[in-house]
Amino acid sequence: RYEQREDFAVVSQPFFQNTLLPLDSTSKPDMSFFAADCFHFSVRGYAEMAMALWNNMLEPVGEKQTYNNFTYDRSKLRCPNPEKPFLFTRRNSGFGNSDLNLEKTESSVPYWAVIVTAVAGVLVGSL
Repeated sequence: RYEQREDFAVVSQPFFQNTLLPLDSTSKPDMSFFAADCFHFSVRGYAEMAMALWNNMLEPVGEKQTYNNFTYDRSKLRCPNPEKPFLFTRRNSGFGNSDLNLEKTESSVPYWAVIVTAVAGVLVGSL
């Protein structure tokens, strides 16, 4: 949708795609990365995710790290490359003239099917 724009870009940052649950020294989940509800991240967990996101934004598209190793080591935080001091997009990663089909395509799912499915989901959920 935004591939042809020079003033805006959307880039997927896959740092969480292949991440494994962090383990402590006894090979049990390291709960220091999670809040009291065991679902949300703690301050430590959010710091890890922020570092991984920052590092991903400084990596070219196609070469982005797809995991986070939860080491809580601030030395893994990267600095911008002096030759390329910018956040990477498809365009500035060398994919600007790719053979992507950028033309508007028809959705393979009719709009009415989405509405019917949503209504059915609400009905089933209320039962």
